[in-house]
Amino acid sequence: MTAGSLKLSNRLVMAPLTRQRAGREGIPGPLMVEHYRQRASLGLIVSEGTYPSREGQGFPGQPGLVDAEQLDGWRKVTDAVHEAGGSIVAQVMHAGRVTHTNTTGGLELVAPSAIAVDGLSHTYDGKQQYPVPRALETEELARVIDDFVRASRDAMDAGFDGVELHGANGYLLHEFLSPTANLRTDGYGGSPENRARFVIETVRAVAAEIGADRVGLRLSPEHNVQGALETDPADVLATHGALVDAIAPLGLAYLSLLHRDPAGELVQTLRSRFGGPVFLNSGFGVITTRDEAVAMLADGLADAVVVGRPAIANPDLARRWEEDLPLNTPDATTFYSFGAEGYTDYPFYVPEHAAESAVRN
Repeated sequence: MTAGSLKLSNRLVMAPLTRQRAGREGIPGPLMVEHYRQRASLGLIVSEGTYPSREGQGFPGQPGLVDAEQLDGWRKVTDAVHEAGGSIVAQVMHAGRVTHTNTTGGLELVAPSAIAVDGLSHTYDGKQQYPVPRALETEELARVIDDFVRASRDAMDAGFDGVELHGANGYLLHEFLSPTANLRTDGYGGSPENRARFVIETVRAVAAEIGADRVGLRLSPEHNVQGALETDPADVLATHGALVDAIAPLGLAYLSLLHRDPAGELVQTLRSRFGGPVFLNSGFGVITTRDEAVAMLADGLADAVVVGRPAIANPDLARRWEEDLPLNTPDATTFYSFGAEGYTDYPFYVPEHAAESAVRN
């Protein structure tokens, strides 16, 4: 299938998965090259969230799109994926208030409003309380949008096939959408249309820079994590509807939706109003199974299915699901560690008779 200029060999998309293997400097190394290369048989790989500016870094060991060394590292990743026959887009993610100065190198946190996340941030020195962020001034917003634009352009220079803007899971773009995280009184706060404005302007600017047919957007309405609460169904539809209506004419590559009810009215209304390829991810709370993925496609709910943990544990997931083969079990204790264990050591499927022959020989 195609999604804008993106060519997918199948309808399985690897979700953006935080794995923290890029070291303190945020430079993708050989371990990351191998990890992504192993999963090139998936229809499309979406990279882990990658920061567009130092202030936007959310996690220790997170890769960036900021300096030449990081771009060189990513170029080795994209080359490996392409040589293995795959496609990969960079997820551009600004953490907003969901980080800590210990992680950002002392840079202050920024957000739509000066409201801290209630919880603990994972930093280089252990867990620490989230600080109160500084509310972005209206005149600063263009600079933040420019960071997204520059990072997206650099991602293309590093060989990515496109970018996915991270508007989900309580990070900066999502913070503008949420009525509990965005208490602004300027033109970027208050009404659903105003709260959608910053995301709309960011999407338009990136699309103008690299081509709309190479840009995707990920949203997670009603996900209610990290303080970005959306509990009024009418407001959720009004906000995300205004956003989708504004970006639909651009002809983006795709819209990726994370929601627990992929067949529900909200998701399917947004899909209809978007009018282009829509990827669905229902498995944040529970692991998406093969049967659920097949059903979503068979029922016409989505153009592709986004999966996370099955792709972590099964580098050859596309083959395993196509042939209904046994699966490796993901080990959650190694999701956010720093080495090869639980990252590049999950085995590819080997038929039992072939394994027995190898032992005998």
